[in-house]
Amino acid sequence: MLFSLFSLIFSLLVGALAGYVAGRLMGSDTSSAFHNIILGMLGGIVGSFLLGLIGLRAFGFVGDFVVSVLGACVCIWIARKIAR
Repeated sequence: MLFSLFSLIFSLLVGALAGYVAGRLMGSDTSSAFHNIILGMLGGIVGSFLLGLIGLRAFGFVGDFVVSVLGACVCIWIARKIAR
């Protein structure tokens, strides 16, 4: 139980950080912590899927973080294309 709670909190923190970094890289004007968490977690899913399509896989904290940031950047790019 404690391990799963720690895992959840850690995932939320990594997601928030990845969402923040992706927003800064893409010049996004969002500053909501909740939005950054959602964006980072969605980015992790999208990034893992896209890298899996080309046969790559991330390991460890740094790998997961980079994949989340790349995925969040893709999500921001898609959202901008849809909003036009």
